[in-house]
Amino acid sequence: MALSMRALQLTAAAGKGSGVFPQDSGEEERLLSANHEGNSANLRRIQVGVTGMTCAACSNSVGSALRGLKGVVNASVALLQNKADVTFDPTLVKDEDIRNAIEDIGFEAELLPEPSTLHSKPSGTLIGQFTIGGMTCAACVNSVEGILRKLPGVEKAVVALATSLGEVEYDPTVISKDDIINAIEDAGFEASFVQSNEQDKLVLGVTGIASEMDIQMLEGNLCILKGVRQFYFDRTSKELEIHFDPELLSSRALVDEIESSNYGKLKLLVKNPYTRMASKDLEESSNMFRLFAASLFLSVSVLFMQVICPLIPLLHSLLLWRCGPLQMGDWLNWALATVVQFVIGKRFYVAAGRALKNGSTNMDVLVVLGTSASYFYSVSALLYGAITGFWSPTYFEASAMLITFVLLGKYLESLAKGKTSDAIKKLVELAPATAILLIKDNGGKVVGEREIDALLIQPGDILKVLPGTKVPTDGLVVWGSSYVNESMVTGESAPVLKEVNSSVVGGTINLHGSLHIQANKVGSNTVLSQIISLVETAQMSKAPIQKFADFIASIFVPAVVTVGLLTLMGWYLAGILGGYPEEWLPENGNYFVFSLMFAISVVVVACPCALGLATPTAVMVATGVGANNGVLIKGGDALEKAQKVKYVIFDKTGTLTQGKATVTTAKVFSSMERGDFLTLVASAEASSEHPLAKAILEYARHFHYFDDPSTTKDAHINGLESKSFGWLLDVSDFSALPGQGVQCFIDGKKVLVGNRKLMSENRVAIPDQVENFVVQLEESAKTGILVSYDNDLIGVLGVSDPLKREAAVVIEGLIKMGVHPVMVTGDNWRTAKAVAKEVGITDVRAEVMPAGKADVIRSFQKDGSVVAMVGDGINDSPALAAADVGMAIGAGTDIAIEAADYVLMRSNLEDVITAIDLSRKTFSRIRWNYVFASAYNIVSIPIAAGVLFPRLKVKLPPWVAGACMAMSSVTVVCSSLLLRRYRKPRLTTLLEITVDRS
Repeated sequence: MALSMRALQLTAAAGKGSGVFPQDSGEEERLLSANHEGNSANLRRIQVGVTGMTCAACSNSVGSALRGLKGVVNASVALLQNKADVTFDPTLVKDEDIRNAIEDIGFEAELLPEPSTLHSKPSGTLIGQFTIGGMTCAACVNSVEGILRKLPGVEKAVVALATSLGEVEYDPTVISKDDIINAIEDAGFEASFVQSNEQDKLVLGVTGIASEMDIQMLEGNLCILKGVRQFYFDRTSKELEIHFDPELLSSRALVDEIESSNYGKLKLLVKNPYTRMASKDLEESSNMFRLFAASLFLSVSVLFMQVICPLIPLLHSLLLWRCGPLQMGDWLNWALATVVQFVIGKRFYVAAGRALKNGSTNMDVLVVLGTSASYFYSVSALLYGAITGFWSPTYFEASAMLITFVLLGKYLESLAKGKTSDAIKKLVELAPATAILLIKDNGGKVVGEREIDALLIQPGDILKVLPGTKVPTDGLVVWGSSYVNESMVTGESAPVLKEVNSSVVGGTINLHGSLHIQANKVGSNTVLSQIISLVETAQMSKAPIQKFADFIASIFVPAVVTVGLLTLMGWYLAGILGGYPEEWLPENGNYFVFSLMFAISVVVVACPCALGLATPTAVMVATGVGANNGVLIKGGDALEKAQKVKYVIFDKTGTLTQGKATVTTAKVFSSMERGDFLTLVASAEASSEHPLAKAILEYARHFHYFDDPSTTKDAHINGLESKSFGWLLDVSDFSALPGQGVQCFIDGKKVLVGNRKLMSENRVAIPDQVENFVVQLEESAKTGILVSYDNDLIGVLGVSDPLKREAAVVIEGLIKMGVHPVMVTGDNWRTAKAVAKEVGITDVRAEVMPAGKADVIRSFQKDGSVVAMVGDGINDSPALAAADVGMAIGAGTDIAIEAADYVLMRSNLEDVITAIDLSRKTFSRIRWNYVFASAYNIVSIPIAAGVLFPRLKVKLPPWVAGACMAMSSVTVVCSSLLLRRYRKPRLTTLLEITVDRS
């Protein structure tokens, strides 16, 4: 059915946009999901089709009529869908009453069938990210967090001052993102939505719109596009936000449909939320600079009239020209200072007002108190002089210069804080913008290719990667071979060969040949996205030491205001009681004015911002530095614990060793042929998933196929998981025995492959010559595997897992750092001690089952020691979780992110040193930050109060106090930025590390 132009009339939002986002926010949740109040047993929800609505006024009229009915709990009207969603009490109002109410105001109404639950939003919570503007210190953060946590439906809320971001976990059936934004804005802060983990929303940049008709055509096409739930087009930013049903429409199909329906005139680009955030940060810095420049120009003009003009007779005479009750110079000073105070400085009054509204205080309150006192005193002095003829000195230049220096500090602070978030920006830049999609026919033949946005890649897509370009997403090579630079993931600069069946990571660089890859992880599931998310989460987190700053912030401003009042009263009373001579007073001044300047300086010089920024900025820089060095840190809590680590517990296999077990020895102690022996053992181990089993199977296969290289090659390509081994014997009743080995039956006879415990429990005798041979293997750091057939021990296999080359030097380095290394393994004691001896570990726990590793960790924690666990991140999750600091070591794909506090992206033990060393240096920097922030306030406040004036005649004018306050927070941020110069310890200098006893 054709859509009339009347149906295309849309509701504008704030005069800037249009779309299916009427004034009643959160419409999608109300129209497509049951209202949360409707979950009550005595409430009912229906949808009514409404005909005749042409504009927002019509929908408002319908909504008002429905909400006016007694018993209606909630009513929402969707203009474009021509529907009304009503939740009501059926004991008070009937369906017919609702329909009649709509018809009584001139519209046609029809009761619709009960809404299907197939398209309702899934239950559970969403995690939304919001930018929050206007926060200046820890008190603001506490205020916003408190407001968010009190909202119904909000499970968790974390706000970061350094990034001006808030992360909120909420139930979308109870509260919408618009409600969250409104709550923040009602508290006086600025807020905007960035992104969430919902999968049914897409933000697109639209190019090619030249007229209003283009917008109407776009909106008309969206209205009839099946699967589109809701959309909003911002005419200013040219951004299109679409909510759609992913079961009916994929994101790429949605973009293709929109572009094709507009005959290719419009081009759509998926907006990256991080790019949008970066542009907002840049805009904020630019705006702050413009305010500072304007304030500086006007403030310098005030100073020019007071300092320079008296030296120029012509200008001085003009300023002395009387214009009404005041001189021209007074009028100009008043006017310029007023612009600075209330136009340029409006942001401080707004911020102070919202802080007081929420029952808190912050730095803006101090700025407003100081500048207002100086400004309004000056105005009063002028008016008093005009009335009485007694002229007191004015301090317009103090209020103007104070705001100027505060704005300068804010601008420099925004630049410095921008530097602290460089890590995420660099990671985002790694993500490719586009990808080449190969188009295949039904037979699988490539018939063409097209360039698509990398954010529109879907699982299963076959993508072409040209030499010199970035791999578009995580996937598997299906054609070609090339070398890929994976340094962004592993930190290793050496290129890695990629062939068919090799896995690739999105964002890495293809160096030489062309590749065809099949996408298997896209969007937020890719390694790069997980790294970005982990770094972002770390920067949002708070270290426990931050609680100190939060406490200080809660009492700081009231304390400073109290000190300021005491300063005013002290100097004033001392003056009128003769405590100091009148010569100290300024020309035409009095005791009150003299005392007031000291009080203003006290209020202005105090700075809680520096304390609030001391920890988060250092944590932000540290997480970024760690990411650049292949060490992903979960947050400030992990950093604080890691710098106190006393014990580091290493898993042996895959952590201290390379995790590549190989059979080095196979000795037969019976009349069985060597080939038959290996076939028997391989057949028994073929069904096992243990790494040692795979090593045995590979060893036997190579021996078996010496005469058939082609088959060996084919088996190698297909991997060890292949079961097409014709040479293996039939096995029955297979069972794996944890901590012992495997058992099965071959040709009706029992086969055991495992350790001594397995043999003894099955009453298999171990001859002395076999025992001596196994002892020799174990003493040479190899694992001896015993094999019995029909209750007779027939042979032994020696398996070796080479140590990592850096293991010994890292262990020695940790000892030099004052950290005690411990090795835990499920292997036997002789092998464990032999391996430990090679790497220099004296404390060994052997024959420990995987579940028992956590118990070992707890035994070291009994005395309050901080224990770190380093594991391969696959089967060590319980131990990683039990440790104070869990470090998952891996290649960046199979890592236990949930269990670990640190993720070491490279399989290199040096990163354990890096993690601990970086943590120590970070908290050393945090302590210095607190020293700077605390010392500044401890020294500057007494000086501003005038303690040095009686003897040294040293005082801090208000505008100088403002400059000091502005620079204090910048100093702390710059101190944190020094962490960017961090260089991880090298192997050549590792052994020179000494214990820091401070």
